[in-house]
Amino acid sequence: MADEQTLDTQNPDANQASQAAGEDLAARVQVLEEQLVGAQDQALRVAADLQNVRRRAEQDVEKAHKFALEKFAGDLLPIIDSLERGLELSNPDDENIRAMREGIELTLKMFQDTLKRYQLEAIDPQGGEPFNAEHHQAMAMQESADLEPNSVLKVFQKGYLLNGRLLRPAMVVVSKAPAPVAPSIDEQA
Repeated sequence: MADEQTLDTQNPDANQASQAAGEDLAARVQVLEEQLVGAQDQALRVAADLQNVRRRAEQDVEKAHKFALEKFAGDLLPIIDSLERGLELSNPDDENIRAMREGIELTLKMFQDTLKRYQLEAIDPQGGEPFNAEHHQAMAMQESADLEPNSVLKVFQKGYLLNGRLLRPAMVVVSKAPAPVAPSIDEQA
């Protein structure tokens, strides 16, 4: 022990070097711990980003499946419109076209049933129903004493939803309040 004390007192530079090395080692340990915390934080962020990318990709695939028929269904709508218009314009009492009308009705029903299976639903507002800007497109406004303002008076063309998303708005005539009648000159006097 005396030899150790002698060494300590005889070589103060060695003692300082040993202390400096210890401090240097402690500083390096602290830097490495900080780098480890940073790396762990970065790994968590990368994992969260990966999870978000995976979730977005799943949503995109789901939407692609759900709305893959959007363009095709949109191209079929004029055919449905034509079949419905043909039925509207033909006389159901005319014996000469009764068979043709029945064929058109059956074709239209098959068409509509097929579209329902693929979640395509018609928007066919009834007269008096409130105007819905999300599903209806106002083609004209007409005064009406019978209906509340902003109610559907007439439907020009049905609208359609595909899986709850608007494919085509219903084209409608919307009611407005009648214009006030200006008093005549005789009434003012």
